[in-house]
Amino acid sequence: MRSLRLRNRVASKSVDSDTTHNGMDPVKFQQRVGPAASRSAPNFAYYPISRPSKRSKSNIIVFGFVLILIALISCYYLFRTGKVVDWNKKYGIVIDGGSTGTRLHVFAYRVQGGKTVFDFGEEAAMRVSPGLSAYAEDPESAGSSLNELLEFGKERVPRGLWGDTKIRLMATAGMRLLDFDVQHRILESCRRVLRQSRFVFKDEWASVINGSDEGVYAWIVANYASGTLGADPLKTTGIIELGGASAQITFVSNEPLPPEFSRTVKFGNVIYNIYSHSFLQFGQNAAFDALRELLVSPDHQSSAELVEKGGVNLDPCTPMGYSHVMAAESSSSGSFFEEKDSLLSNLQPGGNFSECRSAALTLLQKGKDKCAYQHCSIGPTFIPKLQGKFLATENFFYTSKFFGLSPKAFLSDLMGAGKQFCGEDWSSLRRKHRSLSLKDDELMRYCFSSAYIVALLHDSLGISLDDERIGYGNHVGNIPLDWALGAFILLTSSSQDMQHPSWISTVIGDDSPTLLWLVAIAALFMFAVWSVSKWRKPQLKTIYDLEKGRYIVTRVRRS
Repeated sequence: MRSLRLRNRVASKSVDSDTTHNGMDPVKFQQRVGPAASRSAPNFAYYPISRPSKRSKSNIIVFGFVLILIALISCYYLFRTGKVVDWNKKYGIVIDGGSTGTRLHVFAYRVQGGKTVFDFGEEAAMRVSPGLSAYAEDPESAGSSLNELLEFGKERVPRGLWGDTKIRLMATAGMRLLDFDVQHRILESCRRVLRQSRFVFKDEWASVINGSDEGVYAWIVANYASGTLGADPLKTTGIIELGGASAQITFVSNEPLPPEFSRTVKFGNVIYNIYSHSFLQFGQNAAFDALRELLVSPDHQSSAELVEKGGVNLDPCTPMGYSHVMAAESSSSGSFFEEKDSLLSNLQPGGNFSECRSAALTLLQKGKDKCAYQHCSIGPTFIPKLQGKFLATENFFYTSKFFGLSPKAFLSDLMGAGKQFCGEDWSSLRRKHRSLSLKDDELMRYCFSSAYIVALLHDSLGISLDDERIGYGNHVGNIPLDWALGAFILLTSSSQDMQHPSWISTVIGDDSPTLLWLVAIAALFMFAVWSVSKWRKPQLKTIYDLEKGRYIVTRVRRS
């Protein structure tokens, strides 16, 4: 009896101090269950477990919907091009403003471990005609010629990367021949279009480059493809280009160079001192026209000792049987041959490789008496002694390919093939090469081109006829030896060297997709964590121990 009273006092005191839990009086709760239940049940008071209200459930649904909506909008932005964007890949565009046409190149690359890795397998190019220099009479219309090229570029670069892709316009020989005022107006017309292209562009990125720039860019791509760029300068490969209007020679030299011929290129941690020069009017087509002009000139004093025999002007660079009269009649209006067709009719095809080579050498040595340097190899122009290996590109390659020679063929092999071609009758040559679908004027010129190459490389530059240092090609592996690609490699690598962005600036920088990715991922993660926490939140049971006079909270397993 004394123990029962003590328990009742403790319970009464606890009730007075704690009163209720969830609005329930423990004593009343015990009375409500009835006397029979009180006698058989332990001295505990049970309270119902609280459940979330309908309002809190609706808030949960709204919150989850908002997070999912943010994630979906972010994903739509990231994948709206219809394909997954590879944000590790970057692109660059170079527009080659040539004399006969404008070509747009799209190049791809990646930055891995702070180094630029170029993806030449994705190079794409498109060409339109005429070239920018054709707009000399209407400079304001030049920019519109880029529209088709820009659309091509946008098809090749994912939309999400347009804002990170730099575009440059580099005009060459055709633009260099125009007055400065006309050049400026054409470039300004192009700049207006490029500013609206949605690619990254600055006004100074549209310019007219000089011939030595072309040579340096060709040297860059040749050595990058050969794996020698960034290595020992003396192990690099020189470039000799034979274009249509000009020839370029570029190589590393350890000789002191006059400033006008010296170029310094820094790639990685290596500095290269390079000789580079462009020989205008010494390209294959320009030299061929210069020889014809010499042969038909009314003043035969300079050419008499070369080709005049018995009062008849012989053309040693044309196979016998070829008709200059027919060629003059088929010439386009205003051409050189149409103006001098009466003089052309006096030329007699001689088909003599040795005499053609001598005539070509005369052209190459013209003006050498005015050389102001220690030694000049072509005209009055300084050229240091050739050092290292060389690649002969463009028309060197096309000529050797025409004669079926390998890229490692000797000059003596080309000389033998040229002698045979020049000495063969024209009708026989046409039958033999009919499958090539060449025009007569194009086929006939291979006599001159073979002789001119020997005169240039051997007689002028001193490369021996059996020299193994020189090869012919327009590719190294699968990499084209295009100066535009060399410009892209040099400019992109230089840009990466100058930029060392922190991870913060990379994340929050303009046009950066990284921040958007983080927002989407964070939203999904927050929703997932919140949902799991709600699902994992334990159900609780509150018990009032009447004997001990305190509440006890225990977990209840989910069913």
